[in-house]
Amino acid sequence: KWGEQCPEKLLGDFAFAIWDKHKQILFCARDHVGVKPFYYYHKSGQGFIFASEIKALFCLPFVPKRLNEVRMADYVALMMEDKVITTYDNILRLPPAHTMVVSQSGIELNCYWSLDPNRELILDSDEAYAEAFRDIFTEAVRCRLRSAFPIGSHLSGGLDSSSITCVARKLLAEAGDTQLHSFSNIFDKVTECDERPFINAVLEQGGLIPHYVHADQFGPLSDVDEIWQYEDEALLGPSHHYPWRLNQAAKQAGMRIVLDGLDGDNVVFHGVSRLTELAHQGQWEAFVQEAEAFSENFGNSPQALIKHYSILHLKTLAKQLRWIAFAKAVHQIHKRFGISRKHLLLNHGLKALVPEAIKQLWRKWRRQDKSATPVAPLVNRNFAERIGIDQRIQALDKSDQPSLTVREDHWRNLSQGIFPLILEQLDRYNAAFSLEARHPFMDKRLLEFCLALPSEQKLYQGWSRMVLRRGMADILPKAVQWRGGKAHMGPNFIHGLLTLNRQVFDDVILNKLELIEGYVDTDFLRQVHRRMTSGGRVREKDCMTVWQGIILALWLDRTQVTP
Repeated sequence: KWGEQCPEKLLGDFAFAIWDKHKQILFCARDHVGVKPFYYYHKSGQGFIFASEIKALFCLPFVPKRLNEVRMADYVALMMEDKVITTYDNILRLPPAHTMVVSQSGIELNCYWSLDPNRELILDSDEAYAEAFRDIFTEAVRCRLRSAFPIGSHLSGGLDSSSITCVARKLLAEAGDTQLHSFSNIFDKVTECDERPFINAVLEQGGLIPHYVHADQFGPLSDVDEIWQYEDEALLGPSHHYPWRLNQAAKQAGMRIVLDGLDGDNVVFHGVSRLTELAHQGQWEAFVQEAEAFSENFGNSPQALIKHYSILHLKTLAKQLRWIAFAKAVHQIHKRFGISRKHLLLNHGLKALVPEAIKQLWRKWRRQDKSATPVAPLVNRNFAERIGIDQRIQALDKSDQPSLTVREDHWRNLSQGIFPLILEQLDRYNAAFSLEARHPFMDKRLLEFCLALPSEQKLYQGWSRMVLRRGMADILPKAVQWRGGKAHMGPNFIHGLLTLNRQVFDDVILNKLELIEGYVDTDFLRQVHRRMTSGGRVREKDCMTVWQGIILALWLDRTQVTP
């Protein structure tokens, strides 16, 4: 009926291939955000092979299993913007929201959907926006509840998982279906990570069958050998083990479907970049009021917020050579915040005009860093230069360029390459336990709606994600609806690595660094290891540094894959 336009008409998660025997073509498609994975290998004379897992492609003897060093550079530099390549050379991904036609003449890719960064939704009132959000969000949850088996929901106590759990519970109760099961991580030893007051606020409303995972009794490396039976690529983040154990608990409780609040932060969006937008509009009174209110609600330093977002505005004006506007902004910032005019002009005006290549040479000459490339400190300098990772970052990663509007910032966040990569990984984590994860925040309609909202629906009177907070009134407990921030998992990562996984950690540093010395600065990694194990203060950035090194060494040791 719709032919090759059919993906445009679909909602939900999908990846499929259809053989058209009349046209002698293979038509392939992947869903809008990439919930379902699609990998393929193509070589003229050998054919086109596709699968939902990379390991399936290697079942064919002519598919090579070679390490993709460009992907290694991306991983070590924390730049995962490429939506096509994988850890293996010539094993590719069909990007989200794309179709692919395979024929004797080759491969043709087409994008069938994209978010519109220019569309703005105008409604009559805050209440109208809240009601519209509630309707779309409720429908996003409703259409993901269909199941012949009990349904579970991850419940962390945050806004996202709590909203999904509360709406799903309400819908199931109205339909007279069985109760919803909730699955939560709790922390008895590392109490600064524990969110039980918020979890309990949801449970006290009734209608849930709770299950708990003691998440401080295992570390980030505790399950890695089992995970790599299913996961084909190097793991991503240091919190990967939490969904793995939650899924294990869901499987043991008899679930087939689990609801997940993945990345509601980016979908609804915090909107803190509204501060830059207000500065750009010259609304300095509103700028200060929002910054101070946000600081009060979330426990941040108002001075740090004001300085950061006002200076982002200055850098943008300098790069645009708008010197009259720059001078006016300098006057306002000096007048209101007491920052030196000379400092603002030199450091955030003239310096912004210096080409990045000159800055690199200057830093190298002054020995302010070890590398001539502005990448993560773990990257081996020679490897970075050989791959050209600096140029690759400049071409693919635009995160260092300040956004002039909240919507532009929001659109950039939703367009990140890391987004589908995390979804692909979670798909394998769910499949390992015969579960299907459903992500209401990945609903196409909700994505389009949230991006189109005016900025004051995202940040207002110091409250981020305002439209969700208003929309979930009388559904969420007030303790959750108006909570500021959430627990940081860093302390439990450190506890797990240095207490529960210490033997593996030390073994990698002592015996396995030769596996990664071509990719990372192993001397730097040893320094971080000494700092973390000496009993001193562990810096937050140390966690990601050691995680990258450890997981890459363990993965290469297991797979023995080479370029």
